[in-house]
Amino acid sequence: MKKILSLFAAIFLSISIVQADDTLNSDQIKSLITDTEGLTIEKQLVGIVGAISGTVRTETRELKSGDQIYLNETIIADVGSGTQILLLDQSTFTIGSDSQVVMDTFIFDPDTHEGKIVASVKQGSLKVISGLISKKNPDSLTVEVPEGTLGSRGTEFQTIVGKKKTDTLLIGPGKNNTLGLRPGAVLVGNKFGKTMLNNPYSFASMKQGQAPGKAKQITKQQLKKFKKRMKNLKVAKLEGATKEEKKAIRKKIRKELKEAGLDKEEIKTLIKENIKVDKEKRIVLLKERGEDVSDLEQPEMIEDEMEIEVEQEVSEPEAPEADDKPAVEKKEVKEKKVTKEKKATKDKKVNKKKKNKKKKAVKKKKGKKKKEAKKKKATKKKKAAKKKKAAKKKKAAKKKKATKKKKAVKKKKAVKKKKAVKKKKKVVKKKKKVVKKKKKVVKKKKKITKKKVAKKKQKKKNKRRRKK
Repeated sequence: MKKILSLFAAIFLSISIVQADDTLNSDQIKSLITDTEGLTIEKQLVGIVGAISGTVRTETRELKSGDQIYLNETIIADVGSGTQILLLDQSTFTIGSDSQVVMDTFIFDPDTHEGKIVASVKQGSLKVISGLISKKNPDSLTVEVPEGTLGSRGTEFQTIVGKKKTDTLLIGPGKNNTLGLRPGAVLVGNKFGKTMLNNPYSFASMKQGQAPGKAKQITKQQLKKFKKRMKNLKVAKLEGATKEEKKAIRKKIRKELKEAGLDKEEIKTLIKENIKVDKEKRIVLLKERGEDVSDLEQPEMIEDEMEIEVEQEVSEPEAPEADDKPAVEKKEVKEKKVTKEKKATKDKKVNKKKKNKKKKAVKKKKGKKKKEAKKKKATKKKKAAKKKKAAKKKKAAKKKKATKKKKAVKKKKAVKKKKAVKKKKKVVKKKKKVVKKKKKVVKKKKKITKKKVAKKKQKKKNKRRRKK
C-alpha cells in the first residue's frame, strides 16, 4: 500500500503541473506510471523529462518530453533551449538555456521518504523545487558548482554558473508565510567560508578561490537576468494534448489505484488534499513574490471536475440497463451538469472582466485626478515663482534708483564743496592782493616820508653852513 501511495504522489505531481502550466502531454504522464523495478545500478531511473523547449540531449541521445532520466547522465540544454526534470521524490529540476547538469547521486526510499540527492551544474542555470527527500531531511539535497556547494533546506532556489562566478537566488517560501510552511533556505559555501540565504529573493555570489559574498536583496535588473535563463522553457506549450486526453489519463490512473486496493473515498481525499496543498504552496510563493493571486484564491472548477470523474470511475460497475431511456436520461443529466458548470465558469469570467474593468476605470479616474492635482500644483508653483521674480525685480529697481539718487546727491555736494572751496580760495587771493597793495602803499609812503625827512635835514645843514 505504501509503495502504491508513493507512486501516486509522483503521478499526481505530473498531473498538477499539467493543470498549472500545460507542459506535459499524455505520453509523458504515462511514462511516470512505468514500473521502476529491475533496473541495474548503472541504469538507475531518477526521473522523467517534463516540459522541453528547443534541443536538449545527453551524451548519447536527444531528449524529448516523456523520456526517462538515469543516474550519472549529463543533461545538455543548447542555447535558447530548456527542460524540466521531474524526479521520483517529486522534486523538480528546471534546466535553463546553455546549461549542463549531472545527477550524481539519487537515493530514495518511497516508504520512509528518506534519501539523498546530489546534482552538479557544470555551466548554465538550474532551478530547484525540493520534494519529499528534502521535506524529510532538509540537508539531503545538494547542488555542486565549480566554486563550491549549495545546500538546500527545503525550498525553491535558482543558480547561474558563469565564468569563474556562481550567483544563487533564494525564491522562497519565507519565514512569515501564511500557511506556516517551514521557511526555506540555501547554504552557499566552500572551503573559504559560508553564507546562509534565508530571506526570499536574497542572493549571493561565489568566485573561485574566495569565500561567498554576503547575502543581498536582489535588484530588478539582477532578477531579470535569472528569469531570462528560464524564458525559453516558459514559452514551451503543450502540443497535441487536449482536455479529453488529460481526463483519460486521470481515469487510467484512478483505475490502476482502484485495482491496487484503494477505495473511492481514499482516492477522492488523496486527490483533493494534493490539489489543495499544491494550490496553497503556489499562493504562498506568488504572494511572497508580490504577484497577483486573485485567480488562484477563487474556487476553481478543477476540484469539482476531479470529484465528478472520481465518482464516475471509482464507483462500482453498473448493472446492465433494461431500457434505453435511463441511459438517455443520465446523458441528459450529465449534459445539464456540464452546461451548468460551463455557465458558472463563463459567469465567473464575465464577473472577473467586469471587476477588472471597474478597477481599471477607478484607477484611470484616480490617475486623472492625480494628474489634475499635479497640474494645479505645477501652475501654483509657476505663479509663485513668477511673483517672486517680479518682487525681486522691483526690489532691484528700487535699490538701483536709491543708489542713483545717493550718487547724484553725493555728486552735488561734492560740486558745491568744490565751488565753495574755489570761492574761498579766490577770496583769499583777493585779500592777499589787497594786503600786498596796502604794503606797497605803505612802502611808498615811507619812502616819501624818508625823502621829506632827508630834504629837511639837508635844508637845515645848508642853513647852518650859510650862517657860518
